[in-house]
Amino acid sequence: MNFALPQSLSSNLLILRPIILNDFEELYNIASDPQIWDQHPFPRYERSSFTEFFDQAIESKVALIVLDRKTNTIIGSSRYYDVQENRLSIGYTFLARSYWGGKFNRELKTLMLEHAFRSVSEVFFDIGESNFRSRRAIEKIGAKLVKFQMNKGKPYTLYAINEDAFRVTLKESR
Repeated sequence: MNFALPQSLSSNLLILRPIILNDFEELYNIASDPQIWDQHPFPRYERSSFTEFFDQAIESKVALIVLDRKTNTIIGSSRYYDVQENRLSIGYTFLARSYWGGKFNRELKTLMLEHAFRSVSEVFFDIGESNFRSRRAIEKIGAKLVKFQMNKGKPYTLYAINEDAFRVTLKESR
């Protein structure tokens, strides 16, 4: 497996870079908004739960900070995980509410998928069953529902996308 976290990924809207310990306070300021987590099965707006989430992101060595390219400020994070031969997952994503509504999350996923498809042929997304915002967003980029499942006792959905479906959706959206 030749998948490696990039030093950075960028577009006209965003810069993605590996998460570092010094990102904690700025990222927690965003994550402490309970509305970000209102459809999520594991809310992380309390400092203790966010600290655990953040520590796991650092330990994973495949987590990214999302920066607004225009202001160079942190607006959220995401992560690759469950990296295996020819497949991986993307998740643990959240953005500040002021960046909700389409183009930023879509651009984030586009950057991450383009990087992933250099090494794998299929990408998965585990999304809480009642997280309809995230489910709609991932469907808009061409991911398809694979199954309903349980994750740590909570109902989840599993979505998948392959490179061909991603390229078709990307072409149609431009």
